[in-house]
Amino acid sequence: MKVLAGVLSSLLLRFLLTSIPGALGTNPGLVVRITDKGLEYVAREGLVALQKKLLSITLPDFAGDFKIKPIGRGHYDFHSLSVHSCELRGSALAPLPSQGLSLTISDSFIRVQGEWKARKAFVKLQGSFDVQVKGITISVNLVLGREPSGRPTVAASSCSSHIQDVEVDISGDLGWLMNLFHNQIESKFCRVLESEICEMLQKSVTSDLQPYLQTLPVTTQIDSFAGIDYSLVEAPRVTAQMLDVMFKGEIFNRDHYSPVTFLAPVMSLPEEHNRMVYFAISDYVFNTASLVYHETGYLNFTITDDMVPPGSNIRLTTKSFRPLVPKLARLYPNMNLELQGAMASAPFLNFSPGNLSLAPLMEIEAFVLLPSSIREPVFQLSVATNISATLTFNTSKITGFLKPGKVRVELKESKVGVFNVRLVEVCWWAKWHTWSWCICPVLHQVELLEALLNYGILHTLYPKVNEKLADGFPLPLLKNTQLYDPVLEIHKDFLFLGTNLQYLRASGQGHSRGLEATAGLANCISRCAA
Repeated sequence: MKVLAGVLSSLLLRFLLTSIPGALGTNPGLVVRITDKGLEYVAREGLVALQKKLLSITLPDFAGDFKIKPIGRGHYDFHSLSVHSCELRGSALAPLPSQGLSLTISDSFIRVQGEWKARKAFVKLQGSFDVQVKGITISVNLVLGREPSGRPTVAASSCSSHIQDVEVDISGDLGWLMNLFHNQIESKFCRVLESEICEMLQKSVTSDLQPYLQTLPVTTQIDSFAGIDYSLVEAPRVTAQMLDVMFKGEIFNRDHYSPVTFLAPVMSLPEEHNRMVYFAISDYVFNTASLVYHETGYLNFTITDDMVPPGSNIRLTTKSFRPLVPKLARLYPNMNLELQGAMASAPFLNFSPGNLSLAPLMEIEAFVLLPSSIREPVFQLSVATNISATLTFNTSKITGFLKPGKVRVELKESKVGVFNVRLVEVCWWAKWHTWSWCICPVLHQVELLEALLNYGILHTLYPKVNEKLADGFPLPLLKNTQLYDPVLEIHKDFLFLGTNLQYLRASGQGHSRGLEATAGLANCISRCAA
């Protein structure tokens, strides 16, 4: 069962069911949909893995008693068994509505060679043999569930097996004598396999597959600040054509957890079947990330005069701000300013068909740098901007990029007297009316201030945010599993990613540890023959 267990674990269950504790009654932040094409691929990979493992296993000895007239009773023993060839011609992994998956292996063939010996009293005979097991069919249902902790569960049920034919060809000294009771040997071999194979399958699911799932990481680390919660919010939903698994998909602060005060939206997934796998990633995932990075202060920034280009017409000095705040220059003559910025609240990513945008509101506080190195607060600005966003996919992660927009500045509070706001308003009116020749020094300073803030934010906040977005966050994928041929669409409230699945085998090693778990089925067959 280990070849099968590994394929289901690595390519399907771990791919879908990586989890940590989550809360019931909430909408999923991330939904993974496996279509019939995806299940077909998993079944094909399982067949390849199983066939490779069957060719490498060593089968146990097979023994029994015989009775031939007029010789009487004797004992035979088949040993040094090995699989000479095998051909697994068909497998299917189909949805089992409201339960899980139905696995069927059909029309399969195994050829085993080895040595035999027989004993009657003091007479001993020996030789070689060839066994052909034909028409092997195995059917088992895998019921998928969810623990209260949010971890996945799997159990085998409704198992059946059938062997159409077993042929034993015995050769060697007096091999004809052994052939006299080959029907007895074939019948026993068939009965043992058919009666034991399902019991062994169920034991393998319990002892191999379920513990393997329980070792899956319960969280995935994004960076030193954040991790992502991939707990199941309910048991997987299975319909006639697909398997849907609902993840919590919440990005959380690794240092301390703070409950999220909003729910993930209800997502209406398109009925698409052209790809093996579809990911529906709601705005909840991205917006919980925004909460974390806002809470940790990662989105804060500082602008100082040494960041301003040498040829700029405005400096971060009290003298340069004289037209806007006359009292500032009088109280603090010829001193530098420092601007410290933070988000008024965590900026949320807005999803609309074909479009991603943010409208963050920033608060910037200005400080005078006194000769004593003390920072003296002097005024606060409210800065608004519109930002466009792009999300991409790089085989294992969702990544992104922000394209900045122009800022709009308003005075929020001043400790150094009033700003020349009235004069600014008059100059704006003059600019857009017939007084186009009007030269307004205050208006010019406001425009320069906005340009300065644009430049400062562009070179402080955006680089580190885009660096973080370029790192992205991981999808629940197994090592050596690769997604390719992606199609990405933006829908209302969620990102919809369709892709195909490929498992990368290590050269000369076949499948990795996850796929090696499938050797259980091969071992099951061999142990049943004992």
